[in-house]
Amino acid sequence: MSHYYSKNQDDIESNPSSFNFNFRGLNLKFNTDSGVFSKNYIDYGSFVMLNNFVPNDINLPILDMGSGYGPMGITISRLYNKEVYMCEINERAYNLSLKNIEINHANCKAFNSDLYEKVDGLLFSSIVTNPPIRAGKETVFEIYDEAYKHLEVGGELWVVIQKKQGAPSSKEHLDMLFGNSEIVKRDKGYYILKSIKRN
Repeated sequence: MSHYYSKNQDDIESNPSSFNFNFRGLNLKFNTDSGVFSKNYIDYGSFVMLNNFVPNDINLPILDMGSGYGPMGITISRLYNKEVYMCEINERAYNLSLKNIEINHANCKAFNSDLYEKVDGLLFSSIVTNPPIRAGKETVFEIYDEAYKHLEVGGELWVVIQKKQGAPSSKEHLDMLFGNSEIVKRDKGYYILKSIKRN
């Protein structure tokens, strides 16, 4: 059976819908469908991330890893006038993100990518992720490990994760990997974690 973190959703009947998202003066519209993460509205974790993420001054694109139909990446691009790359394994979510980039006039590039496959060799100023917890800890930690390799020196990894779904172990892993991690925000059980690549 397919999951939102699976590549193909052919066994899940399509049921397209859309919603409007008003955020800090932006009026955005998102097309969604069955078989994608948080179909009906932007999930609370992504909302907390959007409320707390601040881009740095490094002149490179931002990467949204596991971008779904595009709510975080597109909103960040429009809000800060930044170029955002978006990687998503779910083909249905990826195709929706292409439509959502277009209708929201966002400076984004979307890739139907198994983790960092389609952006191999590229460096980013920041990487944001709402990791697919149900895909398993191994996959989540691989996102962190590969993020370190894909960040410019001074670049930042931003993670949103619930305490009950592994925030403490994620923080411990990031501390080992980056040599630092900060709890930027706690909100209704969600943690925003930030680690900086020092060298």
